[in-house]
Amino acid sequence: MTSLLDADGTEVMVVLVTAPSSEKAAEIARALVEERLAACGTILEGARSIYRWEGQVQDEREALLIVKSSRDRLQALVDRIGILHPYEVPEIMGLSVAGGSRRYLDWIAESTR
Repeated sequence: MTSLLDADGTEVMVVLVTAPSSEKAAEIARALVEERLAACGTILEGARSIYRWEGQVQDEREALLIVKSSRDRLQALVDRIGILHPYEVPEIMGLSVAGGSRRYLDWIAESTR
């Protein structure tokens, strides 16, 4: 099976980012889209993260930002989130997309050029 790519060979990525609020997630998403680092940012409110930080187990409400982008924009996207994000160590995880609607994948590639 070959990797599903858009017409010009750009690999599509989904990047997961947690934020302290939906407002902060929206601020980050808007900047990424305006700067063409992302085609879209979808915000899911009401996430609950349980994690270990500085020796303590934390239990926090957060928003999950799901960013759609291309692999060639990933490093710039990660760098920009690092500047915009208030956390010392923000969650930024890029996942390769194995397939999907060809038109949607093409739209992501076009939107991040």
